[in-house]
Amino acid sequence: MPSLDLLMPRPMLPHATSVLEKEFTVHKLWQAVDPAAMLADLRDKVRFIAAGSHSAVDAAMIEALPKLEIIANFGVGYDSVDAATAAKRGIIVTNTPDVLNEDVADLAMGLLISTVRELPQAEKYLRDGKWLEENYPLTRGTLRGRTLGIVGLGRIGKAIAKRAEAFGLKIAYFGRRQQADASYPYYDSVLALAEAVDTLMLILPGGTETRNLIDAKVLEALGPHGILINVARGSVVDEPALIAALQKGEILGAGLDVFADEPKVPEALIALDNVVLLPHVGSASHHTRAAMGQLVIDNLISWRDGKGPITPVTETPWPKP
Repeated sequence: MPSLDLLMPRPMLPHATSVLEKEFTVHKLWQAVDPAAMLADLRDKVRFIAAGSHSAVDAAMIEALPKLEIIANFGVGYDSVDAATAAKRGIIVTNTPDVLNEDVADLAMGLLISTVRELPQAEKYLRDGKWLEENYPLTRGTLRGRTLGIVGLGRIGKAIAKRAEAFGLKIAYFGRRQQADASYPYYDSVLALAEAVDTLMLILPGGTETRNLIDAKVLEALGPHGILINVARGSVVDEPALIAALQKGEILGAGLDVFADEPKVPEALIALDNVVLLPHVGSASHHTRAAMGQLVIDNLISWRDGKGPITPVTETPWPKP
């Protein structure tokens, strides 16, 4: 009988872990005194990996497991998985699309509104008792008349656009290619998009191709009334350039759910009063995280049972029967 050994590099949600332990022989790498020794012991056993949030499944780990067949990633973004190496080995990588679209889109719009209207700052003003002395200052920002440039018009990007239209925002976008079914104006570079809009919403994949895509030139093009919202990956923004732009007033403000070195957030960002900071909570509801965990489980069981993966990533496609 084929091995049912599954490697779990980092903890996953208790329910998902419990189900996987009933279906597979689960090896918890983070609990090993010597992780390298565990990998060596499992070299000819492990066929499955359940990659928890931001679990690093790099080329070394993949090459250390010659029997590996599938890596099921918890999350839409899978830049922590070396999908290129997996593809060369014929290993399937899956992610968890669609089940988190609505929560992330809701959070993105909430972060935009909070940033433009300074909601956290206003609440702190009240809590500090300052309202007793005088009204909170009028905000410089408003959604009225803004144009939202979406960098990455994928499933979540489209869900954000739908919400933004309901708020009366004009929409434009940049992506790897123009989409035939999208009616919004398309720009063939992020710099051109930044020049045409006053609000940038980032919802694109991380990884080497998009690292520091939002740099000083893009921020300068966005302008002094510009707002940057990042619900993608911290790596897509040149963080020092963003800090400098915020400090100098080169852009009006920023709303960030992600950072370059999570969970470490630069003190320079924390010190600013024209930025709203969240601890990477885009999909962090019980409902959505449970659905994500279930999709990881479903991909692994479907593969084990010879039915193929449910949601393979682009680098490791799988023909549907």
